[in-house]
Amino acid sequence: MADSFNFELVSPERLLLSARVTEIVLPATEGEMTVMANHAPFMTTIRPGVVTVKTDDGATSRFVVFGGFADILPSGCTLLAETAYEVSDFSRDVLSRRVELARTDLANAANDEGRLRVNQLISDLESLASVTG
Repeated sequence: MADSFNFELVSPERLLLSARVTEIVLPATEGEMTVMANHAPFMTTIRPGVVTVKTDDGATSRFVVFGGFADILPSGCTLLAETAYEVSDFSRDVLSRRVELARTDLANAANDEGRLRVNQLISDLESLASVTG
């Protein structure tokens, strides 16, 4: 059996999960990453995507997150999400509103760097369409 460690997923509204886990897959800005027990200390920003969590009893949970950051230590991981939903609570309406806002931001972007950043956000958001069914 794999070693377990503490994991907390927190949004401004609530604590979504606090559990002993064996594995977490995060949508880090640098790319998708897997965190396991005794991971080297690391802090990363989170892009919109799905967090997959495997608890120490073997159950798997999935959450949709919209940005934030993760603090990873050998003994645990805390993900502070800007917004987060359990996949079962996530809807196409929420996604559509976020994409619409991002497209407005794209139209108002002042420079190429801003347009590039917003285009990446739109791409990340559109990749979540498969989560909504």
